[in-house]
Amino acid sequence: MFRRLAGLLLAASALALVVVGFAGASSATSNSKLTKQPKIAKMVPAKIRHKGTIIVASDATYAPMEFIAKDGKTVIGVDADLAKDLGIVMGLKVKVQNASFDGIIPGLKSHKYDVGMSSFTDTKARQKVVDFVTYFSAGTSFYEKASGGPAVTGLSSLCGKSVAVENGTTEQADATAQNKKCKKAGKPGVTVKAYPDQNAANLAISSGRQQIGMADSPVAAYIVKQSSGQFKLVGKAYGTAPYGIALPKGNGMTKPMLAAVKYLMKQGAYKKVLKKWGVQKGAISNPKINGAIS
Repeated sequence: MFRRLAGLLLAASALALVVVGFAGASSATSNSKLTKQPKIAKMVPAKIRHKGTIIVASDATYAPMEFIAKDGKTVIGVDADLAKDLGIVMGLKVKVQNASFDGIIPGLKSHKYDVGMSSFTDTKARQKVVDFVTYFSAGTSFYEKASGGPAVTGLSSLCGKSVAVENGTTEQADATAQNKKCKKAGKPGVTVKAYPDQNAANLAISSGRQQIGMADSPVAAYIVKQSSGQFKLVGKAYGTAPYGIALPKGNGMTKPMLAAVKYLMKQGAYKKVLKKWGVQKGAISNPKINGAIS
């Protein structure tokens, strides 16, 4: 993520308002028109090819990119659909597993997971630990309670305000950095509260414990859309950057994954998934290995 439980938390009525819309989509299904592409499948390292199944980790609290379906267990959304399509092209079965966002990269390092698809921003800092294949583009947006909130125009206007973010995200890093800038300028700092998942951050805002939320642009827009008028977007989005599919460093999967992403784009399957979830504005046409811009 730039950035990011539904069924077990629905007892909290305020949170229910925030997340109820997230579980309304159909379960993730693969694109029936896609087939295994032998040339791409041969690029997959023998060890992974022989195993036949890859575990894709995703923090399923970040709709519409990844969230839990009505059955309370199936991970659905943009990343789940793309992961299944990529698996078909590479000749691999895909198991999408819900995981905490800040545990995914350590899980890739320890080989608990094979792939991380969870709205990860491809950053140079993260590239020191994992490799990425870019596939999407997003910025960061601000949102708050629609029934009143502080004036927000951008990061510089956060001085003296409280912000709810998901732990381990670039939003957390940005808000923390802004806190230092505010204090250096002699202004009140930013109170940054990091939560274990996006739903908890949303609840903190809806309950009035925090004033402002920050999330990736498509996610913030979806939060507002599904909140039944409880939240509103404020200020301007900033920091457009690439999302990347995270892979264990040096495990040989970057080239076949890049080839599979390009194939989905060529065949139209990529944009079909983005259109399904209403995030076509984030489409890219030139995926790269480790394409971080900062």
